[in-house]
Amino acid sequence: MRTYYRDFIIRSWEKRDRIAAAEVIRTTLAEYGLGWEPEGADRDVLEVETYYLARSGEFWVIEKQDKIVGTGAYYPVERGEKAVEIRKMYLLAGVRGQGLGKFLLQKLESAITEKGYKTIWIETASVLKEAVKLYENSGYQPTTGVETKRCDRIFVKYL
Repeated sequence: MRTYYRDFIIRSWEKRDRIAAAEVIRTTLAEYGLGWEPEGADRDVLEVETYYLARSGEFWVIEKQDKIVGTGAYYPVERGEKAVEIRKMYLLAGVRGQGLGKFLLQKLESAITEKGYKTIWIETASVLKEAVKLYENSGYQPTTGVETKRCDRIFVKYL
C-alpha cells in the first residue's frame, strides 16, 4: 500500500521501519505522560510480522522527507463478527494539526471496508485529547470493554 497526503507518504511497513516506528510511538506516549510498554501493549510494534502481517492485518508508516513521522495499523479481533481493532495511530507533534490524522483514519477505514470487515474497535486514553476528538467526530461511539491497561476509553464503529 502506498498513498500520499500533501508532502507525506503513507506506505506499508517494512522490516527496516521497526526501530523508527517504535520511536514515533514511544516519543508520542512520553509527550502525553504515558509509558512505553515493549513487553506489553507495545510489543506488537516490535513484532509486526506476528501481530499484524500473519493475522491478515496491516501496519503502515507515514514518511515526510524520508523520516518516519507516524504510524497506523489494524488487525482482526474476536469482538463480534468480522471485527478489527485500529491500533498504533500515532503522529509526532510536528505533523499534527494538518488533517493527516483524519486522512489516515479514513484510509484505514477504507482498507478495512474493502476486506469485508463490519466492526471497528479503537482503544485510547483520555489524555490523547486530539485522538478522542477525531474518533468522536468520525462516527465512533463510546462503549465499554477496555482491554489495554494504559487505555481508559474504547470506541466502536459499525460499517
